[in-house]
Parts: sequence; C-alpha cells; structure tokens
Amino acid sequence: MNPLRWSFRSRYFVGFLACAGLLAYALYVQFVKGLMPCEFCILQRIAFAALGMVFLIGALHAPKSRGGRSVYAGLAGIAALAGAVVAGRHLWVQLFPPEIATCGAGLEFRVAQQGWVGAIQKVLTASGDCSMIDWSFLGLGMPGWTLLWYLGLALWAVLAVKAGKQS
Repeated sequence: MNPLRWSFRSRYFVGFLACAGLLAYALYVQFVKGLMPCEFCILQRIAFAALGMVFLIGALHAPKSRGGRSVYAGLAGIAALAGAVVAGRHLWVQLFPPEIATCGAGLEFRVAQQGWVGAIQKVLTASGDCSMIDWSFLGLGMPGWTLLWYLGLALWAVLAVKAGKQS
C-alpha cells in the first residue's frame, strides 16, 4: 500500500489521525508523566487541533476538484505554519534561554487580563519555564519534534492535492 496512491479522503484522514495521536501523546505526557505544558506548548496544541480539524473536515468533504483540494491544503498550511512559528520560537528559547528565568502566568489568566492579542504577544516573549528541556528523543526536544511534524503534515496536505484515486 503506497501512501502516495491513496485517495484524498484517506490521506486527510491519516493527517487527522496523526494530529489526534500527537495531541493524545501530549495529554499522556502531561497527565501520566507529570510534565506541565508551558504557554508555547499550549499554543502548539491549539495549532495541532486546528490542523486536525482541517484534515478531518477535508476528509469528510473530500472535494473532487483540484481547486477544492487546494483550499484545504491552504488552510492546513496556515495552521501548520502557525504551529511551526510557535514551535520554532519555543526551540529558540530552549537553545538560547533568557538570562533571568521567570515563570509566567497561565494562558487563561493572560487572556482574562490582556485579551487574546495581548496574551499572545506576552506568550511569544517567553517565560523561563519555556526554556526548560524536560523531554527529548534522539537528542531533539519536544518543540523540535513538533516543528518536524508541522512541516511533515503541511507537506502531506499539499501532496494530497494530487491524490491518485478519486475519493
């Protein structure tokens, strides 16, 4: 079974399953392993959820035209790009931590106090807890892996535009 010969519907459903699996793993690491997510982690989860929803809706709709498929690829690309930007910034903060590590307020508190725009601006300035590397696999921390997943899933979404079989 060559994945490059799968239908658009199958490819997008696999993309949805990948996003769901990544979110499930993030919850496992949080609630079973006890690693609390930082603000960047929360934003990356939101981006994976948005990307997963694009994949799911695209799989259910399964447009036949290249134009319709391109719309879903564009939406998936936007969600993946947003996640990749946050993951890249998170990776940067881990590689070059701030001199003074300060723990920031939770995302919910920031939104209540500053609104969404102010909260996102504050989150992207990073707090010290975002610089900690609590988990790694093959020498790469979680933000590095999420960055790779965002790039891979964006490529997967674009390749699905030219799906071999009709759904």
